[in-house]
Amino acid sequence: MKIALVHDYLNQFGGGERVLLSLMKQFPDAPVYTLLYDKEKTHGLFEGRVQKTSFLDFPFARSHHRLFIPLMPAAARSISLGSEYDLIISDSHGFSKGISYDRTKTKHISYIHTPLRYAWETDSYFLTSPLIRFFGAPIFAYLRQWDYRAAQQPDLLLANSSNIAAKIKRYYNRDSVILYPPVPPFLKEVSRARDGGFRNPSPAAPVLPLEKGEYYLALGRLLEYKRFDLIVEAFNELKLPLKIVGAGRLSSSLRAQARQFKIEFLPFQPEEKLRELYSNAKAFIMANDEDFGLVMAEAQSCGTPVIAYGKGGALEIVQDCHSRGGGNPDTGILFPDQTVDSLVSAINRFEAMTFDRSIISKTAERFSEENFQKGIQQTIDRLFTT
Repeated sequence: MKIALVHDYLNQFGGGERVLLSLMKQFPDAPVYTLLYDKEKTHGLFEGRVQKTSFLDFPFARSHHRLFIPLMPAAARSISLGSEYDLIISDSHGFSKGISYDRTKTKHISYIHTPLRYAWETDSYFLTSPLIRFFGAPIFAYLRQWDYRAAQQPDLLLANSSNIAAKIKRYYNRDSVILYPPVPPFLKEVSRARDGGFRNPSPAAPVLPLEKGEYYLALGRLLEYKRFDLIVEAFNELKLPLKIVGAGRLSSSLRAQARQFKIEFLPFQPEEKLRELYSNAKAFIMANDEDFGLVMAEAQSCGTPVIAYGKGGALEIVQDCHSRGGGNPDTGILFPDQTVDSLVSAINRFEAMTFDRSIISKTAERFSEENFQKGIQQTIDRLFTT
């Protein structure tokens, strides 16, 4: 079977790009099509696999892709695969599901990270830009119409969470199958044994110290809707150690907001260092309403509890028995309001609690790459046998 992989754009690295890496591993002969590609910003991880890009693939657009959002539907359509492939697998935050191909000859599975935020969740995405929301209203209306039509094109839709499955039903009026995204295998190479120690199944993976660090950890793209500003302000008040790993257009302003030396900013980290940061953190902090939030699952796979805003994907990842009830052990804390005070209260509550990190790591096994790839293959089998 001849398979092609399609991704929105490769000019940043986050959870969606980790999903693409897993698909590339599962289908090693499948080329990757994408609207634009920046080798440096994706750390060379996709070099040699990108087959074709769109007319938007030039330096200024790679660095300022949001300025070209109105042109991206046309850019997606401009990449035509004809009848060259038996199957297209797109993983999409918005545009790759709208690629052109011969629908009479080619099947299409689309893995939906989220319906297009620019179209459907304008108010929350452009938090600090009321002028953009107002003057961009006609563009957003056009994007909603296009995104709805593009979502009717794939034969099957996969949702990365029940949260996104509900949005797919609401915005696209389509059913979908829930398939959680995969935690990268390198985070599973060092895991906590039931006796409280570490085991090391891979000789290539260093054994990490049993003692946890005294720092909290936050990780992701430094963008407005990710709400790192809440995290920084909370730790300004608490005066506790915090490491923030990531890059983005808010990097300078967040550094300026940090008023105490215990807040440290780190760039993109290689696998070994990232595993160490996750494993040795006291807790992982997530302050935004995530569609899923793969970084929370990554932290839990390393045995690290999560303190998260209690909406969206966090409700499927974090078990907080005190706030939601139920008999399962706690794997973190959910705070109810997206405010500094609510986050500070949650961290203070965390400081008085203990967590079984081996149990936390165990619960994250449902997000394994093995389960993800098995789900993809089952979806392919279903599509070609019905």
